[in-house]
Amino acid sequence: MTQAAYGAQANPDLLARIPLDARRVLDVGCGAGALGATFRRRNPATRLEAVEADPALAEQAARHYDLVHRIDIESTAPPIPPGSLDALIYGDVLEHLRDPWAVLQRDAALLAEDGVLLVCVPNVEFWGFAAQLLAGRWRYTDQGLFDRTHLRWFSRQTMLEALREAGLQPLDVLPRIFEPERAEAFAEAMAPALKAIGVAKEDWLRRSAPLQYVWRATRRPPRLMVLVARTLRPVGGVNDVRILEPFRALASRPGVSTAAGPEAQLPKLEPEVPRVLILQRRLLDRPESLDYLRGLRATGALLVQEFDDDPAHWPVIAGNNNLAFRGVHAVQTSTPALRDLLSPFNDEIAVFPNALAELPEPQNFRDPSRLTLFFGALNREADIAPFLPVLNQVLAEAAGRLAVEVVHDQKSFAALDTPHKRYTPTADYATYRRLMAGCELAFLPLADTRFNRMKSDLKAVEAGGLRLCSLASPTVYAASLRHGETGLILPDPESLGHELRALLAEPTRALAIAEAARAWVREERLLARQVAPRLDWYRSLWERRAELDAALLRRVPALA
Repeated sequence: MTQAAYGAQANPDLLARIPLDARRVLDVGCGAGALGATFRRRNPATRLEAVEADPALAEQAARHYDLVHRIDIESTAPPIPPGSLDALIYGDVLEHLRDPWAVLQRDAALLAEDGVLLVCVPNVEFWGFAAQLLAGRWRYTDQGLFDRTHLRWFSRQTMLEALREAGLQPLDVLPRIFEPERAEAFAEAMAPALKAIGVAKEDWLRRSAPLQYVWRATRRPPRLMVLVARTLRPVGGVNDVRILEPFRALASRPGVSTAAGPEAQLPKLEPEVPRVLILQRRLLDRPESLDYLRGLRATGALLVQEFDDDPAHWPVIAGNNNLAFRGVHAVQTSTPALRDLLSPFNDEIAVFPNALAELPEPQNFRDPSRLTLFFGALNREADIAPFLPVLNQVLAEAAGRLAVEVVHDQKSFAALDTPHKRYTPTADYATYRRLMAGCELAFLPLADTRFNRMKSDLKAVEAGGLRLCSLASPTVYAASLRHGETGLILPDPESLGHELRALLAEPTRALAIAEAARAWVREERLLARQVAPRLDWYRSLWERRAELDAALLRRVPALA
């Protein structure tokens, strides 16, 4: 890697550990600034500052940070008020310093009381180091573990000691292992020599497999919270949006531990450790459901039902006296309409609107002569059917200037009378978003039914985040999109034809609406805005657990 490319790629393990709702972050040795650029897409409101002594790299990084301090970190302390940083990052920096221990001790005071220090350092015990030394091939290089600018070396143990000497509380360490098979093969080859010197092969492999370590440390022990979710089997992006991405956002906070899966289990915990178990859309309609809930309650966890659809779609829920909502301590959902619908069965309900983890760089509007309409939804065949004749008419008129991208809905795809169409079967969430990102328009039809009125505006949020112009039904979307500004509302099929023809005549209008929709998502519908409210609610549940458990037993005495 050349110096000009240093910092051109974000370290994903550092990125995941920057508190998503951080107010102020200092990235020391930011290089070209990829870490800041990527985090900016997750939380545009964070004040991002950096330290970079190299003038050329600092110039590149300045595009992504609010301020770049062009100083030598060893000779000059960062001009940051003590106690003001939510995150202080040393990504591949400490090994380049003459006295990294002094720098750590000096800069620890910059952290807020609940701020986090993030460090990525190479591992001097890495097996590749030993392999080159034994073979007599050790040489300095221009990058990597043997970088000629490395002055100091750390093992896992010595980095732990350095953090403690700086007055910090080490929280956790992540080994970055890139070639596990080669590490295992080398350890196996070394096994006789290791045995001869009294070193267990398994212990040496554990220490030598990581190329680097990523550490988290704080000034004081953080408040703990353990969150476990029992999710649905993967279907589209339902799990991603409602559980997996929010969990990743919450886990960026020090002290918050998350785990999710269809049969996820709570770890063994001391009784005082706060814990919440989330059940994603569990119908609890079987005869053994009471025993199931009794077992979960016995773990000491607060039980939360996550539900984001009209429960009337599953009559078995009402058939079991709405145990799905009455038999838990609390409920979380996605819209005020669902909150109001569920409130007769549980008094403790929180609304967390669907939101995006980040705003990717736009990939569309590259050909001004052509627009692509995206349609990708589960179980919307009846909603789109009235629009198909008008859509086919516009497609014929457009003569190739309008194409259609369809995900999942094979019946509607077959009804499109055009060669300018492409079909993808039901896909994972990453594929779904990639296909959407290549389109300019999003078609979001919802017939005015009770079930649809309980839907969220997620597809408009996804479209806006990817810079698409949404053409949407009034049902659900009229409450979120401003017609003509952040989207286009279609009261009837004829309006679809009118709006499509207008956009084909003036594609720049579609781009303007898409940009405004992206700004709406950036300001209101990113997960960074929900980290504190979600965590505060879960902590509130734990603090009120006796009260909530008593209310639960009043609703369902059989759970006692």
